[in-house]
Amino acid sequence: MAVLLEIANVSKSFSGLRAVSDVTFGVPEGSIFAVIGPNGAGKTTLFNMIAGVFAPNSGTISFAGQRIDGRTPDEICRRGIGRTFQLVRPFPTLTVEDNVIVGALLRQPDVPAATKRAREVLRQLDLFDKRAQLASKLTLPDRKRLEVARALATEPRLLLLDEVMAGLRPTETDRIVEILKKINRDTGLTILLIEHVMRAVNSLASRVLVLHHGAAIAEGTPEAIVREPAVVESYLGVEAV
Repeated sequence: MAVLLEIANVSKSFSGLRAVSDVTFGVPEGSIFAVIGPNGAGKTTLFNMIAGVFAPNSGTISFAGQRIDGRTPDEICRRGIGRTFQLVRPFPTLTVEDNVIVGALLRQPDVPAATKRAREVLRQLDLFDKRAQLASKLTLPDRKRLEVARALATEPRLLLLDEVMAGLRPTETDRIVEILKKINRDTGLTILLIEHVMRAVNSLASRVLVLHHGAAIAEGTPEAIVREPAVVESYLGVEAV
């Protein structure tokens, strides 16, 4: 399986604080890959470098065989990387459908075509029946799924999901897990996710990278990761094993 995203020896510091330290890994095309670790481990900083918010101090980031480190967020999005954010902030005075149309206009030539694309995505995320509601009126689970829908509407090859299961009940977590599995299975979309909900990680990911204090301390299958002593000590705790 070809590698779609390749991170090579990437580091990032802020005022002397090393947020990400010499991280290397690859995400195969068509896979679901998870990044886990305690708060402050550098996970979102890593995502921000992939998405173009920050340029790494050292190392390279390549997507589909071309370097993207140092590119702007809009250019990276146009190249085929969509992302969500930890704090979901849809346009509150727009409808659910209009929020997704905004994303769809990146690829579609006009509003009618963008509307068609938006409705396809809303069906995938079980939001079609709520398309006329204002985004500000949605529940947290619906806002989380709208965040995914807005990113999917840009037609990415790689989708970055930043804690989309945070704050959800187990039933809602399972709902999003099944939606993401189906999208990955039906479309071949590559997904890279940051997640603390291990039931979701275990169900979705074929590979897991563990960060701690900005450094990669383990990588492997979910089954292997939970048995790594360094991962248990720094993140999972003995009760998780």
